[in-house]
Amino acid sequence: MTKTFGVSFIASYIPRQCGIATFTNDLENSFRNIKSNGTIIKTSITALNDTPEGHKYSSEVKFEIKDKKINDFKEAAYYLNLSDKDIINIQHEFGLYGGEAGSHILYLLENLKKPVVTTFHTVLETPNEDQLKVTKEIAKYSSYLVVQSEHSFDILERVYEIPREKIRFIPHGAHDVPFLDTAYYKDKFQLMEKKVLLTFGLLSPGKGIEDVINALPKVVETNPDTVYIILGATHPHVKKQFGESYRNSLENLVQKLNLENNVIFINRFVNTDELLEFLLMSDIYISPYHNMEQIVSGTLTYALASGKAIISTPYRYAEELLKNEKGILYQPKDIDSLSNAIKDLLNDEYKRNKLRKNAYEAGRKMIWPEVAQSYMDIFQQAVIEFKGASTHHVPLPKYKMIPALPEVNLSHLKQMTDSTGILQHAIFSVPNRNEGYCIDDNARALLVGIMNKYLFHDTEIDALINTYLTFLHHAYNSKTGLFRNFMDYQRNWLEDSGSEDSNGRAIFVLGYLVKNSTDQSGLALSKMLFDQSIKKMGDFKSIRALSHIIMGCIFYLGRFSGAREIKRICKKFLDRINEHYHDTASDEWKWYENLLTYDNARIPQAMLMGGLFFNNNDFLKTGFESLNWLFDLLIDRESNSLSLIGNEGWYQRGSEKAKFDQQPVEIPALIDACYQAYLLTSDKEWINRTGIAFSWFLGNNDRQEPIYDFITGGCFDGLTSNMTNQNQGAESTLSWLLALHRMYRIRQELQVE
Repeated sequence: MTKTFGVSFIASYIPRQCGIATFTNDLENSFRNIKSNGTIIKTSITALNDTPEGHKYSSEVKFEIKDKKINDFKEAAYYLNLSDKDIINIQHEFGLYGGEAGSHILYLLENLKKPVVTTFHTVLETPNEDQLKVTKEIAKYSSYLVVQSEHSFDILERVYEIPREKIRFIPHGAHDVPFLDTAYYKDKFQLMEKKVLLTFGLLSPGKGIEDVINALPKVVETNPDTVYIILGATHPHVKKQFGESYRNSLENLVQKLNLENNVIFINRFVNTDELLEFLLMSDIYISPYHNMEQIVSGTLTYALASGKAIISTPYRYAEELLKNEKGILYQPKDIDSLSNAIKDLLNDEYKRNKLRKNAYEAGRKMIWPEVAQSYMDIFQQAVIEFKGASTHHVPLPKYKMIPALPEVNLSHLKQMTDSTGILQHAIFSVPNRNEGYCIDDNARALLVGIMNKYLFHDTEIDALINTYLTFLHHAYNSKTGLFRNFMDYQRNWLEDSGSEDSNGRAIFVLGYLVKNSTDQSGLALSKMLFDQSIKKMGDFKSIRALSHIIMGCIFYLGRFSGAREIKRICKKFLDRINEHYHDTASDEWKWYENLLTYDNARIPQAMLMGGLFFNNNDFLKTGFESLNWLFDLLIDRESNSLSLIGNEGWYQRGSEKAKFDQQPVEIPALIDACYQAYLLTSDKEWINRTGIAFSWFLGNNDRQEPIYDFITGGCFDGLTSNMTNQNQGAESTLSWLLALHRMYRIRQELQVE
């Protein structure tokens, strides 16, 4: 009876213009030629899409994942569980998968019930915290990890503490081509009388191509017949963000140096056959990368296996691949050294051919049939071990107290937003223009945008972020030095300065943007607004305003730790709130004032953040006492749900707590504060409390009715004594989105802890 063995590759895939897409295509094709003793090998692709419309794939692609959609990763796991595939191979690169450091792949892995072998195309020696956590978590779910360099092997063991026996080295594959004289293809390209230098790959800053161009004038002085071919389209993501600015800078450099007859740009993504022809035609291949941590390079592998004389900077992979006289290394940006190396090889045919021969012979061990067979051996071993284990070696999620999270839906947010900003109110789900705009909601909307960008890296959110930040900029009144709050629909400001609370909230969000912005203009504007306005807030009295300012300052100091005046203001306000607490609190009333109103948890959150930042135990004690007391006040132990303080009277000391109208604004503050408490204590009960708080939106509340509208993506304005308020205004919808994004971030961080 004929046996079958099924392999599914999770990766980007052609026609997507991406090195891993090409790698996966070549590897998958090579499996068809494996000698498997009568076993029929069946392969398929689960493809990662970086655009909503996807790509026009061939029939090998059986499932598509949108990299920003978490549910797509879960559905892919369920699909693969029901497929006939025996093994799953993940081609991993941080940028392929959505979430911070590509963490969305963990949603697939935690739901997968089949053995996994992961190929790491990038292994960072100095990862950031997110990259370290994600890599370690992927390793836990994988039977084996494949690396493509010996140095990667060492880093995984030393930096990531992954057991050596779990790591396997398989070289990057390359095509098996004949060892031909370069003249064979030069005629086809009408370059018979030329000495050809070549660099190929997707164009982006950091590739060092400008160094080669700068080195050419000295080369062409003695070798005027030299031509440098720059082969490849601009990287799609670079082009989307920066256009062709890098390529244009290279073209301008060529003109400046009068090298128009010596440099050829071929601005397209070539297929494999054409690429090999360019390689075989070239005399010298140059790999001028600036990133010395580069751990693997498919382009360098192809050049080596094609028998090229290679000149390269000494990045990790090049050092390893080109040792023992298989290439020449020079220091990055050392133009004279590069010029001399090129001239030396062009003028010394014996040396050039020796390097070619050494490279070609080494490349025979890297051809695709050999690489595919090595993968097959590991795949079969992983399947045997997985089936033989009494229990699967898949770690269970650590925190079951987090409820299922709906997909992030920004439809209602977008509907409520026009070119000015987000409107305050809605009639049912229809925006109400009569009520105009306010800085409170636009600040919250800006915060949602930043959180969304951090989690999903989706450039579509950039326009909304710009709209809300523009509103904050326009709200700033240079005459008063403070922010205005209310604006009518005709864009008329209704006051010279807003409330202390609205100004504090603006500072809170601006500080968050200062800390988290990756956009330099957004960073510059938010810092300018922060610096100008905080000067006028020294006499504020509102404890909620002071709390927001404290947190905004701590965010700001997270990026600019040496800002002494900001640190002074932050400490002064912490001392002031702490004094309020000690003057007001008692054994029965552990709070800062004699009245609890809205957004209450922001105050203990500020004390906890301040206590951590200043290493102040008194601030921490105040924060923990008040937060525990607040949660005990809100929790209904019998139903394990929250009964929030209603705005029909709030909660006056000595009186009964108002039960209705309960408003969603309290929930994101409570989630943030509880998670801050968890970060300080590692006590999982605080995680449980974030889940209880979030579930209020989903029906775990006094009316046992969901507050979130799954159809519109909006949130109802609150719970009244006899019904759910059917309007879906900005504050409620933004409170939902703030809570949802925070829960996604919490889940992401806990999964990889």
